[in-house]
Amino acid sequence: MSLPPLDRRAQETPDEPALVDDQGALSWSGLADQVERAAARMLEFAPGPDHRVAVLGDNAIPTLVAHLAGLRAGVGTVAASRQLTVGELVDQLVDAGATGVVAGPTGAGVAVEAARELGLPVVTHGTEPAGHAFDWDLWLGAAPVTAVPTDRPARPLLVYTSGTTGRARGTEVRWVSGPVADSAAYLAALAARPGFPPGPHLVCGPLQHNGPLTSLRHLAAGYPVVILGRYDPQEFLHRVEKWRATSSVMVPTHFQRLLALPEDVRTRYDVSSLLQVSHTGSACPPEVKRAMIEWFGPVLTESYGASEAGTLARISSTEWLEHPGSVGRVQPPFQVLVTGEDGRPLPAGETGLLAFRAPEGRGVRYHADPEKTAAAYLSPGVFTLGDIGHVDADGYVFITDRAADVVVSGGVNLYPAESEAVLRLHPAVAEVAVIGVPDPDFGESLRALVVAATDAPPSDELDRFCRDRLAAYKCPKSYEFVPELSRNAMGKLDKRAMRRRYWRSERTIAG
Repeated sequence: MSLPPLDRRAQETPDEPALVDDQGALSWSGLADQVERAAARMLEFAPGPDHRVAVLGDNAIPTLVAHLAGLRAGVGTVAASRQLTVGELVDQLVDAGATGVVAGPTGAGVAVEAARELGLPVVTHGTEPAGHAFDWDLWLGAAPVTAVPTDRPARPLLVYTSGTTGRARGTEVRWVSGPVADSAAYLAALAARPGFPPGPHLVCGPLQHNGPLTSLRHLAAGYPVVILGRYDPQEFLHRVEKWRATSSVMVPTHFQRLLALPEDVRTRYDVSSLLQVSHTGSACPPEVKRAMIEWFGPVLTESYGASEAGTLARISSTEWLEHPGSVGRVQPPFQVLVTGEDGRPLPAGETGLLAFRAPEGRGVRYHADPEKTAAAYLSPGVFTLGDIGHVDADGYVFITDRAADVVVSGGVNLYPAESEAVLRLHPAVAEVAVIGVPDPDFGESLRALVVAATDAPPSDELDRFCRDRLAAYKCPKSYEFVPELSRNAMGKLDKRAMRRRYWRSERTIAG
């Protein structure tokens, strides 16, 4: 029986770099050793079949080691944001059934406090351990020498996506299709479908999101991964050239910052090693995408989908140049349909609600939330992500608007209901609606339209109030006081009407 790719690399090329971050590098033999040790320790934290270990997503080597160890041991890991407040993290830990936490320097303080509140063990890396936290290196060093079993049930990563109800919900990543026998079979399936061409993969997005975390598949397949701690466009180019990176996952904001570099800086670096740059998260402005294709070559591949469903459509650079604005053709085993207001399918070219038919077991599902899962379906086997668009005669999907109340900022889905629920608690706020407005860097950003109860409070007071209760990235970037909020004939808030005055066309979303 052949060795798994990671173990094979540890034997054949033990000293070559497997994982690289801002602090240093880990060889293939070192990676295999750390994964085995971390897997054994995580089994102590999560012995039960329903237990999980939360991993706060600092862009550092231990984050990927911890997730890979969870896959190796059949211990489900939770990709938690390092920017959450204590209350938000406690809510996710309880919802996910987490029985342990791993955190880096950015989220260590919140992680320790949340773990203390719930009586959970916590391990921190890249910082001096505080409170009852274990040090990552010492924790690994104390791992038992017994072999980690490989026959536990497979446990895919759990990622959290905020909901229109104002509360984040978990969903398992869709990296493997069909059932697998155990954790070893799951890792083998990941290795068989790494998703990127051979060679070093460069991570430039936060390792708390599904896209950047797909680097785990590449690592499991025996290919090196280079992690950029914080995105800097010139440093990205430097790492591509230094490591001869062949792939990366990016969002349009990354592209815009690259294109903003001076011409002499852009031409200084050799990016010819790049074979595939996957971009996702939000619509890319056409002029930005054309400029990137001219610079990097026809290596851009756009994916449309969601963590809770996987990739639904995909388009290459060549196809996009022939069908500008499209997100591609639907990917098997899904089928696309467009429905009108009466729920009936519409013909090619007509605009309506985009929906997707999926075989059993491949549709949208949320962890421990059957109501939210059911709400995503229009009929049995047919779900929607809440986007408006059309499909042309050649089968290419175009997105023109959103039915769901979501704002995509820098590739991150933000749900206004979360910040609205918090701001309504402020005594000086009578009504509030949070909408997406144009942002030159992030495509869209959150703006709160506030009807004051008495005198309008200072904007910075509302901002502090929101940030005390929500992760900063979920809070509005700007505040505007208005005499009233727009409503439709039925008396419901009309956010499309509210957004319209901020956008230059009938399209009131970025891209």
